[in-house]
Amino acid sequence: MLNFIKTLALTLAIAVGFAAGTASAETVSSGTFTGASDHITTGGVDVIKNADGSHTIVLGDDFSLDGAPDPRVGLGKDGHFNGNTDSGKLGNLTGSQSFVIPAGIDVSEFNEVYIWCEKFSVPLGIAKLN
Repeated sequence: MLNFIKTLALTLAIAVGFAAGTASAETVSSGTFTGASDHITTGGVDVIKNADGSHTIVLGDDFSLDGAPDPRVGLGKDGHFNGNTDSGKLGNLTGSQSFVIPAGIDVSEFNEVYIWCEKFSVPLGIAKLN
């Protein structure tokens, strides 16, 4: 529940910053999910750099996952998920959600966002970042 509240607060802070016309956050990369491991995962994703230098993964309103136990959100590179980038459990199977990337992670070292099944250690969806 605490992660949900933090995610909601961050989403609201980003939205308020954009609405106020401030440059508090900027999109540094984006992509579109494709399914993996026989799962259907669709929708857009952005990686946002916040004013304080932290980064946030933002799933778009069009995000959708067909379901799986313990779906997590994180980063990877060239087809390999990095567990150290785990940014939290997926709150809903559809819709916009935000996840703070752990401190100390250099997002420039990664070129994919993952929806990862922790229980079975398989990708559920991968978005290549541009």
